[in-house]
Amino acid sequence: MPVNGEPDLYIAGQWRHASDGGTREVINPADGSVAATVDEATDSDARDAVTAARAAFDDGAWPATSAGERATLLDRIADLLQRDKADLAALETRDTGKTLVESNIDIDDVTSVFRYYAKLVGVEADKVVDVGDPSVISRVVREPIGVCVLIAPWNYPLLQMSWKIAPALGAGCTMVAKPSEVTPLSTIAFVRLLQEAGVPAGVVNLVQGSGAVLGSALTDNPDVDFISFTGGLATGRTIAKVAAEHVTKVAVELGGKNPHIVFADIGTGDDWDSAVDQVLTGVFLHSGQVCSAGTRLIVEESIADDFVADLVERAEKIKMGDGMDPASETGPLVSEQHRAKVEAHVASAISEGAKLLTGGARPSDPALANGSFYLPTIFDGCDRSMAIVREETFGPILTVERFTTEAEAISLGNDTEYGLAAGVRTSDPARGERVVRALRHGTVWLNDFGYYTAAAEWGGFGKSGNGRELGPTGLAEYQELKHIWHNTAPKPAGWFKG
Repeated sequence: MPVNGEPDLYIAGQWRHASDGGTREVINPADGSVAATVDEATDSDARDAVTAARAAFDDGAWPATSAGERATLLDRIADLLQRDKADLAALETRDTGKTLVESNIDIDDVTSVFRYYAKLVGVEADKVVDVGDPSVISRVVREPIGVCVLIAPWNYPLLQMSWKIAPALGAGCTMVAKPSEVTPLSTIAFVRLLQEAGVPAGVVNLVQGSGAVLGSALTDNPDVDFISFTGGLATGRTIAKVAAEHVTKVAVELGGKNPHIVFADIGTGDDWDSAVDQVLTGVFLHSGQVCSAGTRLIVEESIADDFVADLVERAEKIKMGDGMDPASETGPLVSEQHRAKVEAHVASAISEGAKLLTGGARPSDPALANGSFYLPTIFDGCDRSMAIVREETFGPILTVERFTTEAEAISLGNDTEYGLAAGVRTSDPARGERVVRALRHGTVWLNDFGYYTAAAEWGGFGKSGNGRELGPTGLAEYQELKHIWHNTAPKPAGWFKG
């Protein structure tokens, strides 16, 4: 753990302090206390990290290692993740405020990502192309793309970073990892684990600090071959524009404003309760700080009043508290600054005429006064003219829209500039298939919400970004294709006779 003055920038296989001695306090959002003090990298430190990654790629052995060697390393990392699961989960909770239950699930998911890519790279093979000439061997081979800059968000620090580091290592790339400056603790501990696993010096480098300070060194840099960024739309646009000057490949995942469509045929009893539970979990898990959160409930008019009433009743019973407390069902927002943004979204919704049904305030419990807590919030009477429906709030806010026909439900679900995820709840299989195929979103859940697998691609349509993480495509993002044409029976040149 990066405390007591230990250096926690990792560059060229060495742990070191920031070159100007700068540090940053990491705040525990559950009580406002200082969780740790970490080094705050400078522009010079970030450039050193890119230089180290460049040297390790151009002159080091890692890019030429066999698929089997890379797979073995990924499996070794997965073993260490499970060995250190409890410590890593505690750091994740201290960093983000999420419950320890969620953090433990996250570490298991991180482990699964490394296991998946260990298997995938272990069976990768060249593709032979039949060109119709027996004297020609034509092959398409995959090679590592080069130096990668990996920028992860604060809501799932280690999970989102693993989606990048695992395939990058599996492909044979070198990299510079930059976690959010708000939540760096678990990533620092993880890089120490990578060092223990035997990742060669310079292959993985770590810097943490403000994007405003480090951004140019990491993204406006001709020594970088690929940038993977997960975060906000505005920052993603800036990175794409800057990288375009060097024709640097960029993959960005920029969030979403995700619809959760509930039809009147969902049934009663357990089926009804399951639908209510999935809507609640879809929006209020991790206090809504999830890019794929189902923040837009689009519910059929004939059941809307009853369904929303049950949501409100259940939302008001959600137990808020420190994520380290086993009794807590949800934790705080990540920071005071972020809570202020959420409060501004709520004020805007009220001013635009949305009907506040519950929440919309800080909790009154004195035990939560020092943390960045905000009550689960539900607005009814919403429509697409309201900013609260169009813009990503990244907080515990559910908006309610109503529909009367299937076509209207689909139209509302697609009426967004984003396209990351969506959910559909219906007991009619034919309707379910029609609707999920009609929705323009990268992941669509039918009678479920929020689950994923490392073996299936993740990413969005529209302004939710470009490129994909996870699955075979997630590995392909870190590879270049090379066509090798081998003439086994060279013939005399015949074009020019002179």
